[in-house]
Amino acid sequence: MHPHTQVLEVWGDFACYARPELKVERFSYPLPTPSAVRGVFEAIYNKPKEFRWQPDRVEVLNAPSYIALRRNEVKEKVSAAAVEQWAKGQKMPEPIWADGDRDLLGSDEKGRTQRQTMALRDVRYRLHATIRPWPGFEKQLPALEAQFRRRAEAGKCFYQPYFGCREFAAYFELRGAETASPEPVPWTADLGLMLYDVFDLSRPGKGDDAPAISAFRASVENGILRVPPYETAAVIKLAGGSV
Repeated sequence: MHPHTQVLEVWGDFACYARPELKVERFSYPLPTPSAVRGVFEAIYNKPKEFRWQPDRVEVLNAPSYIALRRNEVKEKVSAAAVEQWAKGQKMPEPIWADGDRDLLGSDEKGRTQRQTMALRDVRYRLHATIRPWPGFEKQLPALEAQFRRRAEAGKCFYQPYFGCREFAAYFELRGAETASPEPVPWTADLGLMLYDVFDLSRPGKGDDAPAISAFRASVENGILRVPPYETAAVIKLAGGSV
């Protein structure tokens, strides 16, 4: 069965699709990466054991416009093992302290740091993607597509979609596959090597999978970024590496 293209028009106040080569300060790509597009669709409908989303195209409806933000961020991260212990009641949850005195923190060093973010503002895109069933679930494609459309039409989602950072909420509305209004902005650019995804999309994923970095050479023509299928040679697989 041939998958039908699913289209969402999405918009929001801010977005940040951070370039992975910048480890400390965040500087956004001028439009969503394929993994960010996948994330928006997965927030609305996702059954990872049955199918994956394949981003096909991004149409830029508002010209890219940057804004500089400075944010306080915590230095530590919670491990997956700790979260699992908390969930099972094996250990009491422990907070990550952003600020406090020596008695609370154990030192004079703060648990937060200021970082610069070059984000996008007033963003609007039209995202195109298709459902790719895993082997054994191909016959369920029409039902999977119908379920997605029902959820998207009703504005339902498992969690609020976001543009790169969770605090940058994405609002969405279902569109038809042939939607052409409004037209993409008249913008053409060679973006060079862009992050494609951080997981291996050739098979169903598991919670303990190691990163599998991939990239592709991205170019925008008249406001449209065309995304090659993951399985093609146009996508460079750098398992365990970096872009």
